[in-house]
Amino acid sequence: MHKKDTGRIVLATGNAGKVRELAGPLAAYGVEVLGLNAFPQIGDIEENGATFEENALIKARAVARATGLVSVADDSGLMVDALDGRPGVHSARYSDDWESLPDESRDARNIRKMLHEMAGVAPEKRICRFVTCMAAVKPDGQEMTVHGCWEGRLLESPLGENGFGYDPIFFDAEIGRSAAQLSRDEKNARSHRGNALRALLARWQEFMRG
Repeated sequence: MHKKDTGRIVLATGNAGKVRELAGPLAAYGVEVLGLNAFPQIGDIEENGATFEENALIKARAVARATGLVSVADDSGLMVDALDGRPGVHSARYSDDWESLPDESRDARNIRKMLHEMAGVAPEKRICRFVTCMAAVKPDGQEMTVHGCWEGRLLESPLGENGFGYDPIFFDAEIGRSAAQLSRDEKNARSHRGNALRALLARWQEFMRG
């Protein structure tokens, strides 16, 4: 795919922030990025895969079939060594079996459960990582997957006000701050999603030439 080429792809999310994140870099290739809000007829896509890659491919394949356009989807989560890799693909729904406290968000409840499960675990055994898989699928069935990882350790209490999800308890030892203490640009430079996006862009022209 050459810069002068034009085209459209669909990012399998309704999150406007994710759409902007991919739209900027792909604009250099003459590509317009649409979100699922442009295709309300698609509805919810059940993510029942056992791995991040399976879930990303489930979403990307469904959207490519429904739209006839190239689709990109991602699935991400937190893997904790002391919990044998949990919560993994269940990261977003990790604490759904816990009752919420008054005015408690799902993110806050997930963190509360994580800190409970990790109570008493020594700092050197609190190793964890954020993982992302991005999948690109063409309507003709051609597929590409890339991965990104961000190594860290779990804090014993939340730190920082930025970000979302598990960011307040994810500590990047190399820079000495939690993910929730980083600016958006700082986070993108180090994060699992940022690493996966750079891997996707590195292979994008080859994939589109197919």
